[in-house]
Amino acid sequence: MWLLYFIAVKLYGLGIVCLSVFNKKASLWVKGRTGIFHHIENTIQPGEKRIWFHCPSLGEFEQGKPVLDALRIIYPNYKIVLTFFSPSGYEVKKKEPKADYVFYLPLDGPSNSKWFVKTIQPEMAFFVKYDFWHFYIHELHRNKIPLFSIAAIFRPGQIYFRWYGIFFKNILKRFTHLFVQNQQSLELLYKHELAHVSVSGDTRFDRVYQNSRNPQAIEAIEKFKNNKFLFVAGSTWHADEKLITELINQNENIKFIIAPHEIKLHHIHVFCQSLKRKWVLYSALNLGTADQFDVMIIDNVGMLSRIYAYADLTYVGGGFGVGIHNTLEAVAFGAPVIIGPNYKKFQEACDLVQQRTAFVINDQNDLNQLVVDLVKNEQRRIDIGKKNIRFIESRKGATDVVINYLKINFPEK
Repeated sequence: MWLLYFIAVKLYGLGIVCLSVFNKKASLWVKGRTGIFHHIENTIQPGEKRIWFHCPSLGEFEQGKPVLDALRIIYPNYKIVLTFFSPSGYEVKKKEPKADYVFYLPLDGPSNSKWFVKTIQPEMAFFVKYDFWHFYIHELHRNKIPLFSIAAIFRPGQIYFRWYGIFFKNILKRFTHLFVQNQQSLELLYKHELAHVSVSGDTRFDRVYQNSRNPQAIEAIEKFKNNKFLFVAGSTWHADEKLITELINQNENIKFIIAPHEIKLHHIHVFCQSLKRKWVLYSALNLGTADQFDVMIIDNVGMLSRIYAYADLTYVGGGFGVGIHNTLEAVAFGAPVIIGPNYKKFQEACDLVQQRTAFVINDQNDLNQLVVDLVKNEQRRIDIGKKNIRFIESRKGATDVVINYLKINFPEK
């Protein structure tokens, strides 16, 4: 089975190389790994104790950031090696101050994993949520290096629990400890004879709580808002933007900030062609004239979580496609959240819908009516805001579970 896995990974890498000819993200993936072995070998300093912290992408980094911050405190004499699989993580966080080294992770394979582990020589390793790479995990296990999974979540239909999934279940067995988000994941793992597991909760709650308690001011957003009602739509796709376009054109008393999932200029300009109100790109905004615009388009990655602090009403995209994006970043600041119908794989979204502080729409009419109701009913928005803040506060603490386990079982040497 490992051979089939190895072939599949190689074909995946080859596919990205082919795609890189006309896809910017794939091109960054390939370019970032060109000469990666030489780069790592010449960057790593000898004689250090190191911790390897791996994130598939930017979302998982934000999820694991509270643990990364805590590791710096409980292991002050260790260097942090942060790796990413995706350009959307590496390109934004390649200068992350809480990490001593930031690299792309070489594609999984027998020789790559042996070289990487031998070169990095980590004292322990942390994988955030996913990216359970067989050869890397095997190599860590073979070298008796403690390995931990943070904020993992498991469901019965996943390949680990299928009759043909023994190869992948064995990957999970090589972890020193699995910190999972919920009781259902723990019970599922127990059922499949995986007992090295604890329910920690979701570290995203810790992350968004930190952000909401220490908001970083953005002068351009303050100038743009100018004390008006502000609707912030984050991580939007084409289906979301079709609905939002009509909303923008019909509501002259509301200001809008749109942070598209796809920030290519062509995509942004296609969207903006349908707008009948004055719009501006964030990158082109002049502070002196910021308040004269009705719509701002965020044409960068990494700002959205801070922008939600200014929102009176929020919309989180993806619910008309493969699934909604991160609702917690918006919820942490208290504003009501609007989402599309594809949200049921996300427990926090289900909980928010159940407590009626997140609202599901199915079409344009749903969106229009909901916005009218929430805009005119300030007290309702205030009550929702209080509930949403309590929702975050009641679920934080996952980082403490992980760190307390490490303090007891893996004290600094």
